[in-house]
Amino acid sequence: MIPTFVFGWPTGKESGDFLALDLGGTNLRVCLVTLQGEGKFEMTQTKYRLTEEQKHDEGQKLFDFCAECLKTFIDTNYTDGEGKSTLKPGETLPLGFTFSYPCVQERIDHGELIRWTKGFGALNTEGRDVAEMFRNSIAKYEIPVTMTAIINDTTGTLIASSYVNPKTKIAVIFGTGCNAAYMENVKDIEKIKSLGIDDKAQMAINCEWGAFDSFEHEHLPRTKYDVTVDETSNKPGEQAFEKLISGRYLGEILRLVICELIDEGVLFLGQDTYKLETPYVFETAFLSLMESDPTDELLMIIGIFTHFFAVETTLAERQFFRALAMLIGRRAARLSACGIAAIVSKMGYLDEGCLVGADGSLYNKYPGFAERVHEGLIDIFGDKGRNIVTHHAEDGSGVGSAIIAAMTKVRRDAGLYPNV
Repeated sequence: MIPTFVFGWPTGKESGDFLALDLGGTNLRVCLVTLQGEGKFEMTQTKYRLTEEQKHDEGQKLFDFCAECLKTFIDTNYTDGEGKSTLKPGETLPLGFTFSYPCVQERIDHGELIRWTKGFGALNTEGRDVAEMFRNSIAKYEIPVTMTAIINDTTGTLIASSYVNPKTKIAVIFGTGCNAAYMENVKDIEKIKSLGIDDKAQMAINCEWGAFDSFEHEHLPRTKYDVTVDETSNKPGEQAFEKLISGRYLGEILRLVICELIDEGVLFLGQDTYKLETPYVFETAFLSLMESDPTDELLMIIGIFTHFFAVETTLAERQFFRALAMLIGRRAARLSACGIAAIVSKMGYLDEGCLVGADGSLYNKYPGFAERVHEGLIDIFGDKGRNIVTHHAEDGSGVGSAIIAAMTKVRRDAGLYPNV
């Protein structure tokens, strides 16, 4: 539960040009967002591919690369027909930096990296202020920007979705990982009491809820397959909630069940099943395809097992695989509903209802996932659960980052950021 120092909701009137730089798991993305007020915006963006070497080289080199891409983007978008800069002398552009890795923040433009996730391992970065490292790179390349905010993509999703529709009170991401953000009353945030922030203010909280029930495993019911997924992961004990829900793990849960039944002599009798023995070889996308197979013979499932794993399947086996995929997908969605319900209950949103901005490959692409989340909310709250509605979220790491940069600039200009 990380305080973000993003204070309050956007007014919807934010306007102007703002840059956003999003350091993701696969790509680096630079966006120019023109906020037009009334919840409207336009965006121009360019993506730059990150190499595995860059992810594991010196951290300062990684931020130098970010700065180089940012410079290229500005040179491309802020020059006239003769190649001259259209920026006024001394003018700097406000920049929101989306850095979706767990950070401890003491203010909006500061972020100390707790640990790398998503396959990153850049050296000499953990425990350091990544905002300061990036500022050093910006200065090195003499780029005309002022980095006003460092944010998590989930926080950005919350703010961007609220900018477009003010009824949005919660943001969730269900993709390779899972996370949520919501707006908390400052008076109820114990860990920042000593900062003396106005008790009447509100601040966005990055839940990092994928880590719920980690290590102790006291609250979430786990199967033996879940325990195996955890114990064989690169971080045993950590991210307990995420390992039951996110797209990174659902295919692996199904693979473990299949392998157990192969060992018991129930499946694929007399066939060579070595291709199924590699961890994470069964992708969550396969579960989506299996659930959405419209044919009586389940031809999609035939294709998956023959093409990727070189095994033949009977109709009974295919029906079983689809039923198993539905169980795993349904459990993930219903557990996700529990997370949303916890925030709704804490903040008292049930009676008046609220929108939940949702993003991520699982939410957007997995058949029936959103419907099952809603089914779970109704089972938890009864008919009032219908008041909580998820919808496709706005681009949090681009648009949200820019809006937060705009909100921060307004607060700074008004002298509201003396300490934080």
